[in-house]
Amino acid sequence: MPFDYAVYKKRRLVVSTGSGVVTWDEIKARQDQIKTDPDFDPQFDQIVDLRSAARIELSGDQIRFLASRHIFSSRSRRAFIAPNPGVFGVGRMWESYDEFSNNPTEVRVFRDLHSALRWLGLENIPSGAQ
Repeated sequence: MPFDYAVYKKRRLVVSTGSGVVTWDEIKARQDQIKTDPDFDPQFDQIVDLRSAARIELSGDQIRFLASRHIFSSRSRRAFIAPNPGVFGVGRMWESYDEFSNNPTEVRVFRDLHSALRWLGLENIPSGAQ
């Protein structure tokens, strides 16, 4: 599956991982799944690891819709890791749509894992985020 997630309850962290070509259906399905996961708390932070994603197939309207769903609380920090320029651009669009929504969260897009972990205040890389 090109887009999946894991909940690290003790770390209060969700790690979502995308690889290959990531699509609207996959992202929306994972959002739906996360919000009903018994281990998930909307206060958790999130890493969206897109280092293995070749591209993300989303329209601007789809990005706006997904960014406006607010699965996570406004206090959550969500770090997208996207070294690929096209994928980074999609992440920045998501960040912008979120920022201008009625209930913005803290979304930032990074090109490397180290910068994202530092922004999240994490000391160690959780299993599965490598």
